[in-house]
Amino acid sequence: MNANSSTMSQLLWQGPVCVGWKRDLEGAVYHLANCFLLLGFMGGSGVYGCFYLFGFLGTGYVCCVMWGWFDACGLDIILWSVLLAAACLLQLGYLIDRLRRSTLPEEFDVLYKTLCLPLQVPLQVYKEIVRCCEERVLTLTTEQTYAVEGETPINRLSLLLSGRVRVTQDGQFLHYIFPYQFMDSPEWESLQPSEEGVFQVTLTAETPCSYISWPRKSLHLLLTKERYISHLFSALLGYDISEKLYALNDKLFAKFGLRFDIRLPSLYHVLGPAASDTGPESEKEDEEAREPAMPTSARQMPPCSALAAATGPPAPPSRARMSRPDSGVLASRTPLHSYSQVMSRGQAPLAPAHTPEL
Repeated sequence: MNANSSTMSQLLWQGPVCVGWKRDLEGAVYHLANCFLLLGFMGGSGVYGCFYLFGFLGTGYVCCVMWGWFDACGLDIILWSVLLAAACLLQLGYLIDRLRRSTLPEEFDVLYKTLCLPLQVPLQVYKEIVRCCEERVLTLTTEQTYAVEGETPINRLSLLLSGRVRVTQDGQFLHYIFPYQFMDSPEWESLQPSEEGVFQVTLTAETPCSYISWPRKSLHLLLTKERYISHLFSALLGYDISEKLYALNDKLFAKFGLRFDIRLPSLYHVLGPAASDTGPESEKEDEEAREPAMPTSARQMPPCSALAAATGPPAPPSRARMSRPDSGVLASRTPLHSYSQVMSRGQAPLAPAHTPEL
């Protein structure tokens, strides 16, 4: 015990006994290697911090190999330096492969910066959404239809990336769809996951378009599994539907000079294809057709009625009230069928607007 303590005290206080100290310093390669090692150990965290760390460490160990080969002439120095330099190079290769796999295509990168980054959506969450659509970008040529009224089933949800799409029903223009807007958000919200339906409008590309599309079943599974993604899509779809509704409202304002409430069921008589063709004469003919047929003798005013008409003010002519159409018939005819369903479910409430008498 005393011998061991004396040995330790000699190593600590007296230092190792060297036969002879070198009077010359090591070569420049040795000092360069230590400078690279010092810079490498100052690296930070994260992917780019690891790039910095292993890049400088690998360069420093390569310099150590050169120093051991040319100056020190030590096999052990060369072997350890080669081993450490190889480990740093392998780590750099792994980081490069990881960064390459995590890089999104250009279209999806622009979509993330435009739509999701302002909402502070994490990149990993966005990648799950992109994987659901298989990272495919689909295209439409000019005048190619995305959906046909009454024929195309509602089995997907699509987002326009570039171009412009025209929405019509019965040949009547409703509104446009611009980049970074959903192409079929009202149809998506109008159906439950277990329901099936077809488009009530026709979507036609006016210019060459590109879009991404999520299959209905796959997206419903993702929304069921991930609550955050479900809330994100709910907010995006609600905003998109409200933009489409306001676009319809602005269309009516530009046409009639009045701000209509687009939630009115009777708005179909303003938007319908027959509204622009019918005038006061046809309206008068409709009213006359709705009046009940009366015999000729009954149409003559009796003497007492004539006396009352002479003494009192003339009564205003009674106008036959048009019977309000059934809600089921109206829902099947109105171009706002999908939008009214969404509004009734409270997806995108609007502020009350001025409601003129129609």
